[in-house]
Amino acid sequence: MPNLERGRSAYREGAWRKAFDLLSAADREQALSADDLERLARAAYMLGRDDDYVASLERAIPSLVDAGDVPRAVRCAFWIGHSFLFRGEKTRGAGWFARAQRMLDGVAEDCVEHGYLRIPLWLEQMARGDFESGYATSLAAAKIAERFGDADLVWLARDEQARALLGLGRVREGLRLVDETLIAASAGELSAIVTGIVYCNTIAFCRAHYELRHVRDWVGALTSWCEGQPEMIAHNGLCLVHRAEIMLLRGDWESALEEARRSAERFSLGTLNRLACGEAFYVQGEVHRLRGDFAAAEEAYRQASERGREPQPGLALMRLRQDKRDAAVAAIRRVIAERTLPMRRAAVLPAYVEIMLAAGNLDLARAGYRELDEIRVRIQCETLEAMTAHVRGAVALADGRAEDALGDLRRAADVWLELGAPYEAARVRVRLGQACRALADEDTAKLELLTARKTFDELGAQPDRAAMESSIEGTKTEETSSADNTHGLTTRELQVLRCLAGGKTNREIATELFISEHTVARHLQNIFTKISVATRTAAAAFAFEHGLL
Repeated sequence: MPNLERGRSAYREGAWRKAFDLLSAADREQALSADDLERLARAAYMLGRDDDYVASLERAIPSLVDAGDVPRAVRCAFWIGHSFLFRGEKTRGAGWFARAQRMLDGVAEDCVEHGYLRIPLWLEQMARGDFESGYATSLAAAKIAERFGDADLVWLARDEQARALLGLGRVREGLRLVDETLIAASAGELSAIVTGIVYCNTIAFCRAHYELRHVRDWVGALTSWCEGQPEMIAHNGLCLVHRAEIMLLRGDWESALEEARRSAERFSLGTLNRLACGEAFYVQGEVHRLRGDFAAAEEAYRQASERGREPQPGLALMRLRQDKRDAAVAAIRRVIAERTLPMRRAAVLPAYVEIMLAAGNLDLARAGYRELDEIRVRIQCETLEAMTAHVRGAVALADGRAEDALGDLRRAADVWLELGAPYEAARVRVRLGQACRALADEDTAKLELLTARKTFDELGAQPDRAAMESSIEGTKTEETSSADNTHGLTTRELQVLRCLAGGKTNREIATELFISEHTVARHLQNIFTKISVATRTAAAAFAFEHGLL
């Protein structure tokens, strides 16, 4: 059966579309065996064909039971339940988990499937924030998996242990497990489906706990994995969204917009991609908001909401910029009231404090800061420390305690700069400038405000630029001199030029700066125009001659 043999070969090579088409053709010629139905199901999953994935697993179950391989039938039933659970169809998912358990109850011998059926339990425990129980359940599952040498379950369970440890504030232990899990995932030790689940799961909980360095490393690894499987669809949408979020943080807003649009437009098949679509529109809304294109932001937030992604706190912050303070206050108070888990509240508390300060409600702003500080003490990480320090400094400044604000604001700016987050650092510098001015240190105030304004100009953050304009006086000469020294090149263009002068290709520049090759090409075109050269060699020579390296 040529179609069958060719389909198996394509499956082994990870050519998912070819494998799905050939195995489907073979199935039409003669009903596939349980082994081949499982291959067809996995290929369907990787292509985002969730219904075909479930249908193939359903067909495999009777054959496996008839052959006396009930544990494998249980495994198929488990993965069906898992699929429905992540589609949001919890009742059907629970039904399949119950069927799997009933089938397993009839099996006399011990088997690894007892560990797999602990997964629904730990998912429920983690979702409600019961990290102690989640840790215990995943630890028990890992021990079962180790006994049977099942690498997929071992690392699914250890990954969840890492998540629980972060939730319990045992950050170092959790991150050690995260680092070890990355080695297993990137070394090809796991099946394709579980590899994708581990990547997406780990990025999600590292994001939720503000471990941005680990998010960046995992997104890089996920990108490489996706690039190695060009036919895969299932995880590509989330990969692009995660890349867009990193680009947004690092100030490459144009690339962030491009990646978010690609995610929303090109990857709509599969549960994970549908979840990613809402995030993709939210990222687009954030870029438009920060640039001051409020009409485009409004539409993007609407699209995010339609796809189940709460468009907050971005929408409330936009209302504040639009001078609609009542709407901003109402929205952010509603969001805070709805969120009960500490880390979910931490995600919106900085916006809550900012809006309350703007509305003149210092008591609520102070309460928001105190809650965020309590979370920071329990969940120790540098990003949360920067967020809290900025909020603490802002509240102190509003209270008329400029001197107290300085230390916190300086620490926040230092962390954001170290993390490569120019916009966040610039926002803190504005507060620093205001604090220095309140203490009559006008020279330092101007330096901080000028630096912030330069960053806002480079990023295209027009609302922030306009909001601080009245704070800066007598800076024209200094700014012009700074612009002359860089020959009109932005900070990002200087970074690209230095990489080019170092002999790096566009692809290498994109990797080093974590931007797309398309963005590199656009920067190079701008550079060539500004310094009046036509070739890479001439641009490198210009950089050497004018001391730009």
